[in-house]
Amino acid sequence: METRMVMKREQEEQSSQMSHSMQLSSQIKKRTFTSSDEEASYSDFYPIIPADLMSVKEILDMDNFPRHRTWDILKETLAADEEYHREKWTLFGNEAEKFELGVIRSQRVLRKRVDTKTLRRQAEMKASAHMKYMERLSQKAPDFPIPLRAHTVWEGMTVKLSCTVQGCPPPEVKWYKDGLPLRMSDQAWNYSLQQKFGLNILEIRRCSPEDAGEYKVVAKSPLGEAMTFGTLVVNSYHGAVAGSEHSQTRALQLEQEAHFGNTFPPTWVKEGDSLTLQCNFTSTLPSQQVVSWFRDGVQLHQSDSVVIKTVDDKTWMTLRAAYKEHEGVYSARLRTSDGIKEHSAFVYVRDASAAVLGGPASPLAVQVSDVNKDYVFLTWQPPSADGSSPVQGYYVERCEVGMGEWMRCNKHIQKMCYYPVFGLKEGSRYQFRVRAVNQAGAGRPSMATDPVLTTDPLQHTRTMVVTVDRGRKITITKDELEGQVKAPLPPTDVHACEVSNTYVVLSWTEPEPRGREPLTFYVERSLEGKSSWELASLDTVVNSPRFPVFDLIKGKRYCFRVRSINKYGVSDPSEPTQPISLGKPQAVPAPPHSVLAFRDTDTSVLLQWQEPNVKDDILGYYLYYSETGKKDWQTVNNKPISQNRFTVHGLKTRREYVFMVKAVSRAGNSNYSDESQPILVKSAIHVPSAPSAITLLLCSGSEMVLGWRAPASNGGDPVRGYYLDQRDKGMKTWREVNVKPAKERQYKVCNLTSGRFYQFRVLAGNMAGVGKPSEASEDFLCEKWTMPEPACPYDVEVREVRNDSLVLLWAAPLYEGRSPVTGYLLEMSQGDQSDDWTAVTEKPVSDTHYKVSGLQAGQTYRLRVSAVNEAGVSCASLPTEPVTAETRPGTKNIEVGVDDDGFIFLGYEADEMNDESKFLWGKNYTEPVDAGRVRAETKKNRSLLTFTDPSEEDLGLYTVEMSDNPNLSSSYDFTAEDLERLKELSWEVRNPLIALKSGWQVEVSEKGDVRLWLQTESLSDNAELRLIFNDQEISSTPHRKINFDKAKGLVEILFDRLSREDQGSYTAQLRDGRAKNQFTLVFVDQKFRQTLALADKNRRDQQRKSGPYFEELLSWSVNEDCELIMKCKVTNTNKDTTLKWFKESAALTQVVYDQPSGVCTLSVPQVTKKEAGSYRAVVSDGRGEDVSTLELLHDEYDKLLQQLGKQCALSASPLRIQSTSEGVMIYCSLKYYISYLKNSWYYGERRIDQEARMKTGSSMDKVWIEICNPTENDKGKYTLEMFDGEQTHKRCLDLSARALADALLEYQRLKQEAIAEKNRAKVTKGLPDVVAIMEGKSLCLTCFIDGAPSPEISWLRNDKEIVDGTQFTITKEPKCSTITIHNVNMADSGKYSIFVRNKCGSETVDVTVSVYKLGDKPPANAVDMGYN
Repeated sequence: METRMVMKREQEEQSSQMSHSMQLSSQIKKRTFTSSDEEASYSDFYPIIPADLMSVKEILDMDNFPRHRTWDILKETLAADEEYHREKWTLFGNEAEKFELGVIRSQRVLRKRVDTKTLRRQAEMKASAHMKYMERLSQKAPDFPIPLRAHTVWEGMTVKLSCTVQGCPPPEVKWYKDGLPLRMSDQAWNYSLQQKFGLNILEIRRCSPEDAGEYKVVAKSPLGEAMTFGTLVVNSYHGAVAGSEHSQTRALQLEQEAHFGNTFPPTWVKEGDSLTLQCNFTSTLPSQQVVSWFRDGVQLHQSDSVVIKTVDDKTWMTLRAAYKEHEGVYSARLRTSDGIKEHSAFVYVRDASAAVLGGPASPLAVQVSDVNKDYVFLTWQPPSADGSSPVQGYYVERCEVGMGEWMRCNKHIQKMCYYPVFGLKEGSRYQFRVRAVNQAGAGRPSMATDPVLTTDPLQHTRTMVVTVDRGRKITITKDELEGQVKAPLPPTDVHACEVSNTYVVLSWTEPEPRGREPLTFYVERSLEGKSSWELASLDTVVNSPRFPVFDLIKGKRYCFRVRSINKYGVSDPSEPTQPISLGKPQAVPAPPHSVLAFRDTDTSVLLQWQEPNVKDDILGYYLYYSETGKKDWQTVNNKPISQNRFTVHGLKTRREYVFMVKAVSRAGNSNYSDESQPILVKSAIHVPSAPSAITLLLCSGSEMVLGWRAPASNGGDPVRGYYLDQRDKGMKTWREVNVKPAKERQYKVCNLTSGRFYQFRVLAGNMAGVGKPSEASEDFLCEKWTMPEPACPYDVEVREVRNDSLVLLWAAPLYEGRSPVTGYLLEMSQGDQSDDWTAVTEKPVSDTHYKVSGLQAGQTYRLRVSAVNEAGVSCASLPTEPVTAETRPGTKNIEVGVDDDGFIFLGYEADEMNDESKFLWGKNYTEPVDAGRVRAETKKNRSLLTFTDPSEEDLGLYTVEMSDNPNLSSSYDFTAEDLERLKELSWEVRNPLIALKSGWQVEVSEKGDVRLWLQTESLSDNAELRLIFNDQEISSTPHRKINFDKAKGLVEILFDRLSREDQGSYTAQLRDGRAKNQFTLVFVDQKFRQTLALADKNRRDQQRKSGPYFEELLSWSVNEDCELIMKCKVTNTNKDTTLKWFKESAALTQVVYDQPSGVCTLSVPQVTKKEAGSYRAVVSDGRGEDVSTLELLHDEYDKLLQQLGKQCALSASPLRIQSTSEGVMIYCSLKYYISYLKNSWYYGERRIDQEARMKTGSSMDKVWIEICNPTENDKGKYTLEMFDGEQTHKRCLDLSARALADALLEYQRLKQEAIAEKNRAKVTKGLPDVVAIMEGKSLCLTCFIDGAPSPEISWLRNDKEIVDGTQFTITKEPKCSTITIHNVNMADSGKYSIFVRNKCGSETVDVTVSVYKLGDKPPANAVDMGYN
């Protein structure tokens, strides 16, 4: 759109300039040149003279100018000269005027031609754009209005196969034969193909048997593909006489047309999961039938994310990953002879799990627009679910294709659902996504957009393609034509194309011409009324004519201008914009109102609402539902609905729901609407479907009795009656039979004419009205029946369908024939349309019901019945509707039991029921129940049939079914065994026992009290208790208290101090109305003694705990750091409480006591034998004292060592290798090592004993084995086994040849360093750090030296070598050297050093000499030599 606006603006400017120039040329008045005899007229000629210049002639003509003779002569001379020039100019002017007139005439002709070409080009462009627009409007997927048809011809004849294809754009058409592309070049003399105006004709001139087969035409376009099929049959004249194996082409039978079978229902899928929708057909899909898939009316095609397959009798569509954008109505369309058949269902996409707890759901419908070289504009839709708090805004993320890293585009939260993204790289492909943000954090990202290429959208306008001879094309760009343009011109039309409350997006038009060099731009801004301009783009390189400005101040008005930049320089600024300010925040829309819910189906509700008054910015609506009273709101849709009505699926039948709606806009979601009125989910009432299977039951010559099958659906309300129509055979007009509705499913039609044929149809009616009529019956002849066989049974119905059985019911025929009906024969066929009937029973059945067993689960059956009398078998009844042997979910059977009052009952519960539903009880399927012997009672969806006085008269088969849904049915055979069993249970109910919840229990409290108790079921206030102890009834005493809580059924005996006199048996006798029971406790012998001892112990502990006491006694443990921790915990302390530890009567002071928690610990970092002993902790205050002891001796100490050794072994590190100067050491580090931990070393499977080359050792934190003088033969596996007294812990090291070689090199290096260190020249002892000497005395310093060979010795003073002289005396011996300073003075103070060296190394040792005067004190840190 922007490109078209720029082109239109350029054309208008050019047109304006051309018209302006034509007006100027027509208004200029040309000077007329005259001859010498004529006077020149200057009336229309006005020369322009600057104000500061005057000619000589003007000066001479001035009246006030002083006159002189010289001036007169000069004036005459000028006049003569002027006359000469006038004649010369006149001749030249006439010729020039003629030439100018010719030029003007040519310009007008050229301008007219240019204008004509321009107008023609504009007209062609408009016509082309209109044609493209019309083409887009008329785009249509390929289709065959006239498909191929089958042909049968004789050999040698000519045949034409033709079809008509249509579509926009015109599709590409290809022909196939038997699935292979048809190549015309193979038989160019025989095949001829014509394609013109959508008509495709394939002509085969001389047909042969090889030309027979299936021909297919495929039409493809970007909008889809279509195909049509036709078969060609070629018959041969020779036939079998010629002996040809292909004497006659096999006739291809027309395939049976398929229709929809099982289809997909409304479906729910989780965001990010795959989705598969499938449709089955009634038969294998013929080749001429094509299936197409659509979403919201847009056809789906095979892609990386969509898989569409059709195989045999099924088709399916799979989304590899479903997102919210994929939510909507999915349709499968099937082409049939009757037109397009369609099945549709809504697919709901549920939110995936939140990225953070309480985070919002993902946004959706992220779209990219206004794509430029470094700028795009994004829009999206807000999510339906805010999370735990409202959505505060959004983060926009981008990812460069191929990089795989998502980067955030905005630092601050963007509140509106649109955002300009700037700073992109030109020529790169990007994907974008958006996250919603609330207080919990950022939610899941939206679905990423398709890759977007950042490029110049106006690039095509700067390119022109010219076609030259022979179809060659030359591409000319404006950049090549404008190559001479250097410094750029300023941009034009600077304006704000997008204004938000947080940013402004500027747009402008590039300069024209712009030149060949790449352009960038500077954006400048200024406050309104100010003359100073500042750079708005700062360091940002602006490549596109778009720029978003974010850092604007609300309430301020700004002007903007733009400069163009190329490598030659910067242009002048553009014209400034009108003052621009930040816009007002877009308000969220008002919520919808008047939300109404209507009944639809058993699992769906139709929702309608009124839209807000202002709905310009509304993108759609989100719906929410909750069960009434729960306030647990769930989201219905995650993609906004554009209409104001929607069918909500997936609700629970007979549950009550309320609904709310939100309006959706770019500014966010509105508040919730008011709740709808509660609605109970159940099917809406509609007219019943048409009855079926009209049967003639009896004919008397003038009357006919008709029967029919009930409608498959009663429309949610019971059928209230039936209406019959009749007509004579061959007539088209129907006539009413009955005005008053027939209540039963049979009706006697009177006043008929014998010998005539009649047709009938039936209509069913309920509260919603009268439904559609049934199909017309066959022609019934009105003739009195006299045949000897009976008529067929009728009202054949199916009940109690289960996985392996069903019950068949029927009514006896109205016409019995010459003799009564003696029985019935049953037949069954498998499948929907099979005519292969098999007998169900070998002998006739006397009843009018039969249970058919032995069915296969999931198999479909049809059944029919024939009546039998002495004359023979009647014709079969109409078969039942196909029924599948499967138990419906939620199917219940009749239950038998005894109620709380002891009455025997039969009960049945229905999983589906409405207000009009009734339970119909019967006996043996035909007889009603005897109201005098049973009573029926219905509560909610459960019905009870209670026997008043059950006896053998009540035995038999009881049945129940729902009045509005006979499929909900069950039966129960009430036998004599059931009667006897239930009578016994009834007696138990009427003579009950008090149920026991918990028998006698014995409990001892912390204080030493004893409690005996038992608990029964809850008792009434009239319950009674008798307590018997050793055959004597007892009651409460101060020593023994008896409690009886009737509501809880609790009986308890409390002893404050149990004694031996309380030993014996206790019996509780309970009575509550008719119920009674008794319970006995034998409280003697060992059980009594243990209880008595425990009570005494707890009593003593209670006395101990009257003051401070140990909640946790003294104990020990070893932690991960191999430390011994001794711990106890005291409680019931106060500020005067003291806690002391002792070992062998000696107080311990290293104890750490945390008084608030009461925990006291003693840590021993390293355990030795001195830790063995007896430990005692004493806690005391004025209230009492408690003692806890720990004997850490003998077995307990060994147990400590074992645990410590185990912990040390567990802390052992893996084996490592280390080179030494002696050899190679393999070692293991531990927290610390104790001798109790026995360790052994193994080389391979051989144990390593102490030997000269293999030396084992240990320290406080390490265990090792050292291989002295190692060789390459020492490689292999080394194992350290540590035994802690119970377990063996192993550490292994596989010493490879390479590791050993590296270790040997290091060993050789260390060995040489050790030898060098041993022989290096060194000072072994002698010099202190600081020496003090009194002035005037002598100082002698002696050092001992070692090294091989004997080192060289030098003495230094202040780093300069001392020469032996009168003041200094130096002696040098092989192992010793001395320097003597005679008669020291203050100048001798300083640093003295001895330097020794040999070929193995050197060493320097320093000493500081401090000289002090007599009477002064030497330095505190110095050694006073005191020599004379």
